[in-house]
Amino acid sequence: MTNSTRTNSLAGRREWTALGVLMLPLLLVSMDVSVLYFAIPSISADLEPSGTQQLWIFDIYAFVLAGLLMTMGALGDRIGHRRLLLIGATAFGAASLLAAYANSAETLIAARAVLGIGGATLMPSTMALLRTMFTDPGQRAKAIGLWSGVMTAGIALGSVMSGVLVEYFWWGSVFLVNLPAMALLLVLGPLLLPESRNPRAGRFDWLSVPLSMAAVLPVIYGLKEIPSEGWNVRYVVSITVGLLFGALFVHRQRTTVSPMIDPALFRNRGFAPSVALNLVSAFGIMGSAYFTTQYLQSVLGKSALEAALWALLPSVPIGAAAPVATSLVQKGVARARVVTAGFVIAAAGFVVLAFAGTDSLWLVLTACAVLAVGGVVVMSQIMDLAMGTAPADRAGTASSLMETGSEFGGALGMALLGSIGTAVYRHEMPASAPDTARETLGGALAVADRVPGLATVAREAFTTGMQGAAIGGAVFLTLAAVVAAVTLRGVETPEPAETEREKVSA
Repeated sequence: MTNSTRTNSLAGRREWTALGVLMLPLLLVSMDVSVLYFAIPSISADLEPSGTQQLWIFDIYAFVLAGLLMTMGALGDRIGHRRLLLIGATAFGAASLLAAYANSAETLIAARAVLGIGGATLMPSTMALLRTMFTDPGQRAKAIGLWSGVMTAGIALGSVMSGVLVEYFWWGSVFLVNLPAMALLLVLGPLLLPESRNPRAGRFDWLSVPLSMAAVLPVIYGLKEIPSEGWNVRYVVSITVGLLFGALFVHRQRTTVSPMIDPALFRNRGFAPSVALNLVSAFGIMGSAYFTTQYLQSVLGKSALEAALWALLPSVPIGAAAPVATSLVQKGVARARVVTAGFVIAAAGFVVLAFAGTDSLWLVLTACAVLAVGGVVVMSQIMDLAMGTAPADRAGTASSLMETGSEFGGALGMALLGSIGTAVYRHEMPASAPDTARETLGGALAVADRVPGLATVAREAFTTGMQGAAIGGAVFLTLAAVVAAVTLRGVETPEPAETEREKVSA
């Protein structure tokens, strides 16, 4: 044990209790990504939104969240992450109440947008405060493992919870469940959570805010639309515009006196590879989910709620993945080897998925479980490495970069693997099939009653497309394993000195 390790105080009952309090908003923020899966039909019946409004009700939360993550991470470093967390919790709770009792589509869209703003404050703040509370590397790694597991499980739980609540209550109840957790955070947060901010932060660069949003949102939008609509010129232009603004944003950060994202973060060995590898991990998890969710419903014929309940099974082993990975690193196994193994495991999940047929429920669930385990192993170790290499007074910025990378990775996974699957599907469909049937499996099933045997052919074509995408995913993650082994070789988490961070008593 090094001298710097000895100076790191061990977290006690107060810090672990505080971590439990932080996990509640994190769980709800991740659940809100998928909480409308089963509520949309009821919302449509009550509020009668147009097709465009329905899309905005569903998507506005994720777009605002992704667009503001970097802004809120940097803002928290300046004004204090506990303060920003409590402000965000207040906004999240108020928006949840407004959404629950919205009497028009416009009101619900506005409420979902405010939920996205609140979520963008909560996610980087929870990680930054975790970094402040757990200065011992071993304890920090365990805490980040729990953070990663809760984050991943929340997305799966959101859809199931919405199905149960809509079944027994009304659609507004999917938002009301946020209120107790936010109230608990507002009461206990000031008592349990330390304040954490950068005492040397300069003036906030407000010009970087619109530049960052202009860089993130068009790219996320284009990537999300490509799987269902194809490589339309509109989406390619959207991605190109986003990349151009991204270049302007990077230039601004490199030239302004007080950048929103300090370029020095990327000079810490291990941080840049962490951001990139975290993106790739999200690529695999979300890219596979694009197919497996459709497979359960449209190929196997499960109802939406049945599919969501079956999809919970692969989440069971997630709870053990991060602790086991953390234990291996603490016992002396090189982090590069653990991350590499995580990518290999996730790639193996894609290999298993490549053998799925049109009646392979358990094989697909097994593939999902293997993929999820590999992904969580990577994400937990990469996040710990990134937060350990980044200065504690820039923890919010570092966390927001990692989470923004996850958003990009998820959208990229759905776009690229979705495009592979769609191309194979269209190749496998007979030329005599109706045009709508050749576009998507959903389109084929909608007209299947008019064309004998079309449903069977379409399900087989979709499964073949999923197999092709799985092979592509396996190759991509295998390459990522090689990159991880090379870029992380010899990279260890430095021990932060107590002087690196500032704690302000409540």
